[in-house]
Amino acid sequence: MANTLEARVAGALTNVRNPRVDNDVISAGMVRDLVVLPDGIVSLTFILSTEDPAGLVREAKSALKGVPGVTDVKINVVEPQGGAPARGAPAAPAPQAAATDLAGLGRIVAVSSGKGGVGKSTVSANLAVELARRGGRVGLMDADIYGPNIPRMFGLTGKPAVRGTHIVPLERYGVKVMSLGLLVERDAPAIWRGPIITKIIQQFLRDVDWGDLDYLIVDLPPGTGDAQLSLAQAVPLRGGLIVTTPQEVAIGDALRGAKMFERVNVPVLGVIENMSYFACPHCGKHTEIFLKGGGERLAKELGVPLLGQIPLQSGVADLADSGKPVIVAEPDSPAARALADMTAKVAEVVGTRSVALPILTG
Repeated sequence: MANTLEARVAGALTNVRNPRVDNDVISAGMVRDLVVLPDGIVSLTFILSTEDPAGLVREAKSALKGVPGVTDVKINVVEPQGGAPARGAPAAPAPQAAATDLAGLGRIVAVSSGKGGVGKSTVSANLAVELARRGGRVGLMDADIYGPNIPRMFGLTGKPAVRGTHIVPLERYGVKVMSLGLLVERDAPAIWRGPIITKIIQQFLRDVDWGDLDYLIVDLPPGTGDAQLSLAQAVPLRGGLIVTTPQEVAIGDALRGAKMFERVNVPVLGVIENMSYFACPHCGKHTEIFLKGGGERLAKELGVPLLGQIPLQSGVADLADSGKPVIVAEPDSPAARALADMTAKVAEVVGTRSVALPILTG
C-alpha cells in the first residue's frame, strides 16, 4: 500500500514546506481535492494566501512531476476564504469540484480569443467535428453565453430533453452539443452578471448528461472575464488554445488572453492563426490579406507551438450559417485541409484516453 501512486504523490507533497507556517503543505491544509486518476494525471486545488510564497505552487508541481507514474499535473490555485489560514490550521474548502466528479469528460480543452470576430467558434466547431471523425467521443460546450453561435453552426434547433435530473445534449456530426442558445429564445438579450455566468458554466458541466467523453471542447467568449475564470476554477482543464488573426491588434488581445490562462495556472497548448491568407478558389494562389506572421510571433513569445494557419476562404461563413462546418461540407477545400491538419496537431498536444486514436498520451 505504501508504494501505490497515491502514496508516492502524497509523500512528494509532504516534502514541500511552507516557511510561513513552518509546516508541509499537506499538514498546513493547503492541498484540497487531491485526485490521482488511473492514467497518472494528478489534479488538486492549492490554497495560497497573499502572505504565502508564490513559488510554492511551482515547487509542488515540480515535486509531483518527479514522481514515477505521474503523467501530468493540474493545479488550481485559489485564495483562502476569510484570509490566510492560521499557522498549521486547515484552509477553507476550495470552490473547485473534485476531479472525480468530472472524470468522464476526458480531456477538457478551452478555445479562447482576446477579441471577437477572429473565428474562435468556427475553429471550435470544426475541431470538435474532426476529432469525432477521427474516432473520438467528443462534447462541445458553448460557454459564449453572450453570443452562443454553436447551435447555428451545427444546424441545431429546439430545446434538449431532460432525463431525470440531467439535460441531454443534442448531437450532430458525432458531437454532443450544449449551448445556452438551445435553452433561450433566439432574440433574448444576454444580460448576465458574474454569479449567473458562474452558475451557468457549473450547470453545463454537472447537469448535462455528457456520457463518457475523450474530449470536451469549450468555446469561451472573447476576453478575460467571468466565464474564463469560472471555468478555470470549476474544472481541471487540460489547457487552452488561443485563436487569433495575423494583425497586431488581434495579437495584442490574444496575448492578454494567454496571460490570463497563465495566471490561473492553465497551460496554453498552442496558437491557431485564423484568416492567415486568402486561398484563391481558381488558381490556388495564396494572398496575404493581413500582415504576415502574427500568429507565429505570438507563439514564439509564449513559447508554445503554432498549431495551425487557417486560410480565409470564400463561403465558409455561409456554410456555418447553414449548419454545415466546412470540414464536413467541403473536406477537400484549403480551409478544411488546414483545419484537419490543425486538429491532428491539437490531438497530439492534448493527448487522449481513447486507445482508438494513435496519438500521444502526455
